[in-house]
Amino acid sequence: MNSSSTGRLPAAEVTGVYGAMVKVFAKKMMGRVPESVGILWNNPAVMKDAMGMGRRSEGWKELDPELASYAAMAAAATVGCSFCLDFNYFMGHNRGLDEAKIRQVPRWRDATVFSPVERRVMEYAEAASQTPPAVTDELSDALLVDLGAAGLVELAARVAFMNMSARMNVALGIRSEEFADACRLPPLAQRSATPDTAQTAA
Repeated sequence: MNSSSTGRLPAAEVTGVYGAMVKVFAKKMMGRVPESVGILWNNPAVMKDAMGMGRRSEGWKELDPELASYAAMAAAATVGCSFCLDFNYFMGHNRGLDEAKIRQVPRWRDATVFSPVERRVMEYAEAASQTPPAVTDELSDALLVDLGAAGLVELAARVAFMNMSARMNVALGIRSEEFADACRLPPLAQRSATPDTAQTAA
């Protein structure tokens, strides 16, 4: 993974009471304050609301935590946010999720470790992250059976929130800060080509 030493904005100094809280929270969660915090601190109100949304989403419980992680990472891989992939891999490891499976999410189409439900969840995340979104009625109907209505709403919301975060990070030039490397985790698998990209390459 590429380290993010340069974004498209200069890093602002993280100051004030809220800034101190952000730094304490970041150090507790990640062991250090990511460089991306300084970039986002150019607009503390946006950063505060985005972080607040992320914290509130932790209270959503209708979707299995592993499925939620797979969905977030599949969406991040589709958008191309290396920071999001690295961070979610790191967090999945810290939460005791199946590390061998999490690291295969970027190549879920080729990997053999995932169940049919897990594959449908990642297909949904990938389809919902296209522009325009490409979720089919058939896929939605299958996941409604798999997850129930509340679970499907949560899946859509988690993918949408990841798209907001991932697209903001990519636009601002925020890249992986190698959290997974710091934990000596095996590298993430390289992303599989989607059927569309594979056809284009051919």
